[in-house]
Amino acid sequence: MEPHAVPPFTMINAAGAAGVAVIYIVLSSLLKEPVRQKFNAIMIAGAGAAYLSGGLGLWEFPFCTLMAIVAYHGLTRYYFIGIGWLLHTCWDMVHHLYANPIIPFSPSSSAGCAVCDSILAIWFFCGAPNVFQLFGKKQPLVSNFS
Repeated sequence: MEPHAVPPFTMINAAGAAGVAVIYIVLSSLLKEPVRQKFNAIMIAGAGAAYLSGGLGLWEFPFCTLMAIVAYHGLTRYYFIGIGWLLHTCWDMVHHLYANPIIPFSPSSSAGCAVCDSILAIWFFCGAPNVFQLFGKKQPLVSNFS
């Protein structure tokens, strides 16, 4: 493996990543159940493939397979979606320290993704509650897409 310069990661980078997580949670809360859960299971499956060609060679494929399995279980249990985001957090840090960033033109993007993913994992371990209902609104704004 070639030497890799670890890019700096600042509080501003972390705050931006946390903001992305909050926006994602708010937008996901617009979806009613069970669409929210199924949509997020598909998202975690896609996140597993985000680093293909990310600099770790053949190791990218077992990770993608693991994430597909976790996403499948996430179709019925939020807990597995949370596990998927924690797995992706670990993969983000491996890429930040040893491989290519998730966004090629943003060297610290993998570390930012780890912050974002950690926040998402917490939300999913809490059962992905609708933030609008937590703060007094009655219904999500978007109905089921079926």
